[in-house]
Amino acid sequence: MKAPFKLLLGALVIATAAGIAAPRWLPLLRTAGAPAEAAAAGGSGKADGQRRNDGKSGDKGEAGRTPQKVSTVLIRPERFTESLSATGSLLADEGVELQAEINGKIAEIRFREGSRVRRGALLVKLNDGDLRAQRELARHNLELAQLREQRVGQLVKEGIVTASDYDTARFEVAARLDQISIIEAQIEKTEVRAPFDGVVGLRYVSEGSYVNATTRVATLQQIDRLKVNFSVPEKYAGRIKVGSPIRFAIVGSERRYDGTIYAFDPRIDAGTRTVVIRAVCDNPDGVLLPGAFANVELALATLDDAILVPAEAVIPGVSEKNVFVLVDGKAERRAVEIGTRTANQVQILSGLKAGDRLIVSGLQQMRAGLAVADVADGEGGALKGPATAKAAGGKARS
Repeated sequence: MKAPFKLLLGALVIATAAGIAAPRWLPLLRTAGAPAEAAAAGGSGKADGQRRNDGKSGDKGEAGRTPQKVSTVLIRPERFTESLSATGSLLADEGVELQAEINGKIAEIRFREGSRVRRGALLVKLNDGDLRAQRELARHNLELAQLREQRVGQLVKEGIVTASDYDTARFEVAARLDQISIIEAQIEKTEVRAPFDGVVGLRYVSEGSYVNATTRVATLQQIDRLKVNFSVPEKYAGRIKVGSPIRFAIVGSERRYDGTIYAFDPRIDAGTRTVVIRAVCDNPDGVLLPGAFANVELALATLDDAILVPAEAVIPGVSEKNVFVLVDGKAERRAVEIGTRTANQVQILSGLKAGDRLIVSGLQQMRAGLAVADVADGEGGALKGPATAKAAGGKARS
């Protein structure tokens, strides 16, 4: 019991001593803390003042900001040929695979591969020995029938036989003539002749080969004039006219060839949603070959007052396309309707007019109302429209 009592007594002594000394050291603590609080308050006031000053200087900087330098083009209507690009193939004006009409063994080949032949020229002859024998027999039977007809005719005049006997003899002569005609038709089927003027291709048979009606002997192509087959999207179907000119090029040649549309398919392919067009072109020197791949350009319309702008100046949006125009030193946003798009230009159907200065640079930071200045001011004015420096014309993307 003595130890707890001593602890309690010691605590009471310490508390009493602290209460006696408190009036002396509390004023000292307050005096020491006042300068620190004043210094903190002063620092906070200076920071607030600095922020206020910065705000004022920021407002002054915004108001006095230097206009953003941009490049512009001056919109000027110009002549523009709207054209459509497509791919196609060349076809022979006339082309056929040469085949025999009947089965038989080839007796003779009368053409040289790659040579020109005339219509009706004999190219291949099959063995027709049995048919020629049958024809000789039919001719002898015809002579016999004709003699009998003459004799019966004489007997009818003498009244020995009736008229019906003479009719039988006469019809027998006609039957013999028909039999000869049938055999001669069979002999003609043993001959493969050129159906038109052209160039005969490589042969796939030799003399002595046995062929039938499905055996390909060779090909014949008429290439003095060629056809150009190509397809265009259905949205252009109503703008295709017979007689319209085309230009095309083939792989491996920089030369461009001219052609004329002469027909098109009167229906739209449901699978590809395209319409097939066919044009013709002259090929007197035989440079163009059937089957070649062709890049075709078709002129759709020529406009005398088209507005063309650089493609990079048109900004696509969610529901519309926009451009920026320099008006009174500020950028103005304009919604535009576009037409034909070429490799580097876009036709503007509405939204721009002649004399507008179109902004073509700095578009990533551009916004409506931004102060801008044309870098060309003082250097001759805005640039000319994009199409004035190039040949007028454009290719629609199919």
